[in-house]
Amino acid sequence: MDVKSFPYTIINKYYPEDNQLRYILLTHSEQVAKKSLQVANAHPELQLDSKFLEEASLLHDIGIFLCDAPAIQCFGSYQYICHGYLGAELMRREGYERHALVCERHTGAGLSLLQIQDKNLPVPHRDMLPVSIEEQVVCFADKFYSKTKLAEEKTVEQARKSLFKFGEEGVVRFDGWCKMFL
Repeated sequence: MDVKSFPYTIINKYYPEDNQLRYILLTHSEQVAKKSLQVANAHPELQLDSKFLEEASLLHDIGIFLCDAPAIQCFGSYQYICHGYLGAELMRREGYERHALVCERHTGAGLSLLQIQDKNLPVPHRDMLPVSIEEQVVCFADKFYSKTKLAEEKTVEQARKSLFKFGEEGVVRFDGWCKMFL
């Protein structure tokens, strides 16, 4: 990964200190980028934009510092589930709408308006489902890595299990991605 590329410029802007939070963000995001690029390499028929996949993977969690998640050194004021749309707002201010959509749409296996309403989630009331194939790949790759267990890659079954808290809908979406991307 080219540490001089624009994703690192954005990361440096919002995570300037060399601390545990920055380490967690970089480690997790680089794992997701590597997995996303593995999908791209394994599936040339999908004609994925590898440069964008790498950039979006590195930036998908840019909003975590705004949330309250002490286990990963985040001491902001928002619930953790908000990090996607908050990161999207940051990326829009930076002028990167396409990257913002990945931030907004990667939580769980994406969140439908119905899920948001049914679970009364503290996020904007709109569909936040991955649409483009690249958005889907980043969302899929993200499910294999935790920010609390950085050294481990989840199995497919562990990734599926982690999605149940968001509802059956996300598990079905993830299962479809397994058929497409593995």
